[in-house]
Amino acid sequence: MDSYLIQVNGHGDHAPMLDVHLKTNGNSISLGKVKGRKPRWAVRASEMSKKTFNPVRAIVDSMKVEPNPKKPMISLSLGDPTVFGNLPTNDEVTRAMKEALDSGRYNGYAPSVGYQSCREAVAAYYSCPEAPLEAQDVILTSGCSQAIELALAVLANPGQNILVPRPGFSLYKTLALSLGIEVKLYNLLPEKAWEIDLEHLESLVDEKTACLIVNNPSNPCGSVFSKSHLQKILAVASRQCVPILADEIYGDMVFADCKYEPIATLSTNVPILSCGGLAKRWLVPGWRMGWILIHDRRDILGNEIRDGLVRLSQRILGPCTIVQGALERILHRTPPEFYHNTLSILKSNADLCYAALSAIPGLQPVRPAGAMYLMVEIEMEHFPEFENDVEFTERLISEQSVFCLPATCFEYPNFFRVVITVPEEMILEACSRIQEFCEMHYQGAEGAQDLECDK
Repeated sequence: MDSYLIQVNGHGDHAPMLDVHLKTNGNSISLGKVKGRKPRWAVRASEMSKKTFNPVRAIVDSMKVEPNPKKPMISLSLGDPTVFGNLPTNDEVTRAMKEALDSGRYNGYAPSVGYQSCREAVAAYYSCPEAPLEAQDVILTSGCSQAIELALAVLANPGQNILVPRPGFSLYKTLALSLGIEVKLYNLLPEKAWEIDLEHLESLVDEKTACLIVNNPSNPCGSVFSKSHLQKILAVASRQCVPILADEIYGDMVFADCKYEPIATLSTNVPILSCGGLAKRWLVPGWRMGWILIHDRRDILGNEIRDGLVRLSQRILGPCTIVQGALERILHRTPPEFYHNTLSILKSNADLCYAALSAIPGLQPVRPAGAMYLMVEIEMEHFPEFENDVEFTERLISEQSVFCLPATCFEYPNFFRVVITVPEEMILEACSRIQEFCEMHYQGAEGAQDLECDK
């Protein structure tokens, strides 16, 4: 049997040329001079990081506008219900966390998909005859955003596409593009309380479509789909054999005159990965507790998707263990009046905001039915000095110190989004300032035409 020995003769620590000899069975063969690698620094950002782009941050960070120093800032932009302190979580929720911490039982690692007892608690809370769940159907995650990321990552490969609502939560696109997944935007219809344009939706499906994202109740629209509309969405998904990723983080956050239907309760064959969490209903977004509920009655997803979710969850070893320790008590002991009180405040704010903005010439708010948001159309023809919704909202900040997100952030220009979780007096003051702003800049049809001619 031949034996080989490679002898390398170099000079100095970083010789530019190396003299290489190959020895085989005692015979030496010279391979001559070979160029050596001179180490040098070449640290570059990954392609994934370069593809990661959050349109909200890009737009907001580029606005660079100072508020009016004579008026205190009112921010109606951030979807965090805890900011102003008027919507605290329930005492039972806080006690559950304290007890979990004091017990000392939740300081170590948990299984990456969550403690079995916690998965059982979530399954019991959301299971119903129309959409039964067991512990094995629950994956616990670090917030709903990680649930969405895992669901996307397990369903779609680079080069495939997903169907995303427009207007819609910007994170879907941010996550998809970073994973090399194409985004196709389907339209929501403001004149139909933000229902999906089903014909447009179905026209986007092709052989590379990996999943359909349905966000109900909606961020940024505050809309809640009816049972019949959800059934029509399922019919499209069934015809096209496309699974659904249901973002239901605002599930049950609907006003009293409306009914929320989890889409899985209406599905007979379409597999659904439903993403939710504690953040909004329990008013603790910083606790980072989310979950994926796997609804797959026909076993279309099979073990492959389930196993894939387990493997993906092992990348960060699961969500916070202390919150897991409190989870069963949070789910089952939070009193119903806490939810009712939260919804009562949101409904009151929504009604006040909708009524006030409806009375302002040039604005057309769309009445919300749930979640924490309200979308407002800007009749741009009556504000000809502004190029678009971004410029409109920039000037609203600089003149009135009211910050609303331009809906360009949600791929829907000439609208803006209002967050309705702020205290009532702040909502009223903000609407009063928005009215003053619009009256200052509003041009009737004739005035707008004259201004356009001057340009």
